[in-house]
Amino acid sequence: MSVNGITSSGTLYDSASYVKNSTPVAETEEATKKTSPIDGVAAVYESSDEAMKAAEEAREKYVPNPELVEKLKADADARIQQLQDIVNKLLTKQGNTYNVAEGLKSFYENLEVDPETKAQAQKDIAEDGYWGVQQTSERIFDFAKALTGGDPEKMEEMREAFEKGFKQATKAWGDELPDICKQTKEAVNKLFDDYAASTKTSASAETEA
Repeated sequence: MSVNGITSSGTLYDSASYVKNSTPVAETEEATKKTSPIDGVAAVYESSDEAMKAAEEAREKYVPNPELVEKLKADADARIQQLQDIVNKLLTKQGNTYNVAEGLKSFYENLEVDPETKAQAQKDIAEDGYWGVQQTSERIFDFAKALTGGDPEKMEEMREAFEKGFKQATKAWGDELPDICKQTKEAVNKLFDDYAASTKTSASAETEA
């Protein structure tokens, strides 16, 4: 009797405990709906898909142009060769020895230039000349854009490279570069600034859309 009593009592306790702690099925399903992480996961996947799509669009938009790079390099090489020919002509006529250690500025200041060479140089550095501010700055910027495909971040790296190149040219010159070089530097930086502003505006418009 004592054994049956304990067993019955235990069974009754378990039954009462189960009834007390059980939650109605309807309430359980409702709670599951409220706490289910499925919606959140879907949102995460959707966000990830959008990021991948944006990255793909960026890759398609900023594609390097190797043909333009080669064309610009060939054009620049030809013009540089033309400039080198003029320098060689001056060196031959003057009979001086080119000495980089003394600095380029002091070397050129002492040259005697014939009228034909002087006229060609003046034509080249004129406002509409190949070595004028506008054409030189645009050529530098176009070269940077062709190398990067127009990628805004990489364009800023090109700007830094330009600044380093300007400093190297100043060092080689031996003093401050002529005003035309300073004006060209300002024009190049303005092109970089305008491009950065335009890409930011485009990005904002795409985001709003």
